[in-house]
Amino acid sequence: MINLPDDWEKVLRCEFEKPYYKELRKFLKTEYSTRTVYPPAEDIYNAFRLTPLNNVKVVILGQDPYINRGEAHGLAFSVNTGVKIPPSLQNIYKAIHNDIGCDMSAEDGCLIPWAAQGVFLLNTVLTVRASASNSHQNHRWEEFTDSVVSILNDHKSPKVFLLWGAKAKKKGEFIDSGYHLVINGIHPSPLTGNSSTFINYKHFSRTNEFFVKNNIEPIDWRII
Repeated sequence: MINLPDDWEKVLRCEFEKPYYKELRKFLKTEYSTRTVYPPAEDIYNAFRLTPLNNVKVVILGQDPYINRGEAHGLAFSVNTGVKIPPSLQNIYKAIHNDIGCDMSAEDGCLIPWAAQGVFLLNTVLTVRASASNSHQNHRWEEFTDSVVSILNDHKSPKVFLLWGAKAKKKGEFIDSGYHLVINGIHPSPLTGNSSTFINYKHFSRTNEFFVKNNIEPIDWRII
């Protein structure tokens, strides 16, 4: 059982019945039974559980989950408390500090406090084989997350979409940039070779400026 909040369950129910999704589930069943796959199967939909549709204010869209043991837990860029902060998240923390001066936790990489404020932490692909980035791309996850982004676009309130990396940017075609704020950027991974560029983005201040303009409570980006 996926066990989603009622609002997500209502809009995704028909998606789960489509042929492509049934094909995806068959693929995942084989993968999880024959290989090491992240995140744990029970954590795949944690972003949906922790941020109900009616609460979503910001959508941070990444690529696919972390590939190392113990890191991925169903929230893009997040790790559980006590797990070493991965390089991509280190760069996100540096960017926040550089942008708005927040002192970010040097030890805690768990982004559940963001999810609780309405930051929906989604990857374009929600699963991955251990030690093999992009290993689950082109196995129908992209169709599912296309639908999720379309649902978010059509939902009633103005949102901020932070699209990080080439795969995330492709989702921009499903977003009304006249109503929502869309901010494109490189992926925060040091492997892009442009870490300093990402760190100097003003994504977080621009997000909160948009919310103030629209009489929406800004996000407290600190991890305490």
